[in-house]
Amino acid sequence: MMPLMHPFCGGRKLRCRSLALALCSGDRHRMKALLYLALLLSSVAPCVASRIVTDEVGRRVELPDHPHRIICLVPSVTDTVFALGAGADVVAVSDFTKYPVEALKKPSVGSTTRPSIETILSLHPDLVLGIQTGGPGESTAAIERLGIPIYLVGPHGLDGILRSVTSLGDALNRKAEAASLVTKLEGRISAVRTRTQTLPRPAVFMPVWYDPIITIGKHAFITEIIEVAGGRSITDDLTPDWPHLSLEALIARAPEALLLVRGGRTTLEVLKDRPGWNSIPAIRERRVFYVDNRIDFPSPVAIDALEDMSRQFHP
Repeated sequence: MMPLMHPFCGGRKLRCRSLALALCSGDRHRMKALLYLALLLSSVAPCVASRIVTDEVGRRVELPDHPHRIICLVPSVTDTVFALGAGADVVAVSDFTKYPVEALKKPSVGSTTRPSIETILSLHPDLVLGIQTGGPGESTAAIERLGIPIYLVGPHGLDGILRSVTSLGDALNRKAEAASLVTKLEGRISAVRTRTQTLPRPAVFMPVWYDPIITIGKHAFITEIIEVAGGRSITDDLTPDWPHLSLEALIARAPEALLLVRGGRTTLEVLKDRPGWNSIPAIRERRVFYVDNRIDFPSPVAIDALEDMSRQFHP
C-alpha cells in the first residue's frame, strides 16, 4: 500500500526521493534527465504555501494559502462559501444542501454527522469545512488522521453568522470578500431593526412539533430572528433551546398567531384537527405567518428569511 502523502507537498517529497536515488547511481544521462524533470516540475507544480490559523473551536489548523479543492460538511457552510465567491472551488457538499441552487450540482459526501470518509479521501480535498457539534467529533478526528486540514465554525445567532462569514473568509484567504459580505448583511439586519423597533409586536407561537409539543426557547436562533423581524415569540422566556410545552400551558400563553415553515409537516390543517388545539384563537381564526426553511440555516440566507418575516409581521 502506498503511504498517504501530505496534502500540500507529498508529491514533491516522492519526486525528490527519486531524484536523490538517481544522483547516487552515477548515471550521468539519467541524472541530467531527472534534473531537467525536477526543474520542470518545480516550475509547474510548486509546493503549496501554507499558514496556521485558529478556527472557531480554538483548534490550530494548517491550511493552504489558496485552497482549491474544498469539501463543505454542512449546508450552512456551503451557503457561506458560495456567498464568498468560492463556489467553483467546492468539490463536494453534504446531504440536505439547499442553498444556493448551484451547490446542488456538487456530489455529496453523505450526512453532516457521519460523512463518508472514503468519499472524502477519493476527492483529494485540500480543505474540509465543518461545524462545531456537541458530539465526540469522530469524523473530525478521522479526517485529521488522513492529514487533511479541517476547519470548524460555530455560528450561534445573527452575530454568529457574521463571525463565521469572517472566519471562513480567513480560512479561504478571501478576507476582502468576507468584509464586504459582512458589511452588506449588517446593513440589511440594521434596516429591519430600524423599521420595526417602534411597531407593535405580534405574539407568535412556533410549533416545531405537535406531539409532544416542541417549540423554540430563549436562546434559539429562530427566537432572535423573530425579535429582530418585529415580532415576539411567546416562549422567549423558556431557557432550553427546544423546550417541551403542555397544551394547557400553550393555551394560557394565548398566541396571537402561529409561525409555520412553508412545506413543513406541522401545518394548520394538522393542528386544527387535533384535540384541544381549536381552543387556541390563533388556530380558530386561522392567523398564520409563514417562513421558509432558510430560517434553519445559520448562514447568509437566514437574512432573507428575516426580511421575509418582517414584511409579513409589518406589511
